Amino acid sequence: MKPETPSVARFREYLQIQTIHPKPDYETCKQYLKRQADEIGLEFKSIEYVAGKPVIIMTLIGTNPELPSIILNSHTDVVPVFEEFWDYPPFSAERVPEGDDVKIYARGSQDMKIVGSCYLEAIRNLKAAGKSLSRTLHLTFVPDEEIGGIDGMAHFVKSQDFKDLNAGFALDEGIANTGSELYAFYGERNKNQVKFTARGETGHGSQFIKNTAVSKLVGLSSDLLQFREAEENKLVQKYGEANQTNLGESTTLNITMIDGGVQANVVPENFSAVVDIRVNPHVQIDEFNNYLKDLTKKHDVELQYIDTPRQGQMTDISEKNKYWVTLQKVLQSKGLKTIDAIFPAATDSRYLRDAGIPAIGVSPLRNIPVLLHVHNEFIYESLFFEGIDMYTDLIYELANLENC
Repeated sequence: MKPETPSVARFREYLQIQTIHPKPDYETCKQYLKRQADEIGLEFKSIEYVAGKPVIIMTLIGTNPELPSIILNSHTDVVPVFEEFWDYPPFSAERVPEGDDVKIYARGSQDMKIVGSCYLEAIRNLKAAGKSLSRTLHLTFVPDEEIGGIDGMAHFVKSQDFKDLNAGFALDEGIANTGSELYAFYGERNKNQVKFTARGETGHGSQFIKNTAVSKLVGLSSDLLQFREAEENKLVQKYGEANQTNLGESTTLNITMIDGGVQANVVPENFSAVVDIRVNPHVQIDEFNNYLKDLTKKHDVELQYIDTPRQGQMTDISEKNKYWVTLQKVLQSKGLKTIDAIFPAATDSRYLRDAGIPAIGVSPLRNIPVLLHVHNEFIYESLFFEGIDMYTDLIYELANLENC
């Protein structure tokens, strides 16, 4: 097996920190990142808007710091594991040879500690080469993205600390691709999770009782599932299938929780259903919610919003956006192509965009299975090295971009 390089050793150390929900070890993570900042020569700041959940800011001051800065964002937390289904301990960051390459197995290897590590290694490269950067760089490592970012990025973007960054553009997370292209996400669907509650007549389970809660919920569910099928059919008719590339162009809807009943022989007074809805960002969220309200009237049910409905922003990917043009030129110079898409789920980029900062979510992972939140999550070391090289050039060009 190939010997371990110092950059891989640092990456594996990061992967071995158990920033896993529900109790992420953010303190050990903070100390690790502080050591990286000290070694590289970056300013380091740790801010807790919620106790025990640090937002880390590492800063490299540019030669022309009045220009809008570049944010390199990543999140430090990872999702839970079912260790019995892993071939190697999920926080061992085991190196396993495969042909001429090496796999690193670890929770967070794809989602998204590889990106944060590539940022750090790219800055090491730039400093070692004596490259000067006009714009200031801010590497932000934020908590709790995997559970909505409420105690992390959501607080951060509203703070004076964030305003003081004078941000002009941000890079954030993307998704691996099984093909040779890189995904470049310029927006994401609007999360619109709701709870429907149906109330009806109750009585003994042996009777023909009219107007029951469950009959209302079944009628509602039928309409919701018809809508879901129609949205999927649109993608199939246009692309031949619904997949990761085109999913963001649709509105998905899934009934994820059903609750009700007290015992087998009692017709319950109420039944409820939680529905996870991700609304196409080209659809006005208010118009979509009017559709849901019409359903509540039709089926005589109550509607509760789990999250406050919001219309998310999208990043301009036209020639007018010089940051986007620069990103494309750098990737093209490396023989890389992008699939420009709407992120199908949710990332912290939504908070950045809503704060007025254009953000692109991109990952260096290609020609690899998509394993975020999956057992046996891994990356190839060759892709880690490729990512470092990509970000080294990309950061240099973005940080020296003038006139925007």
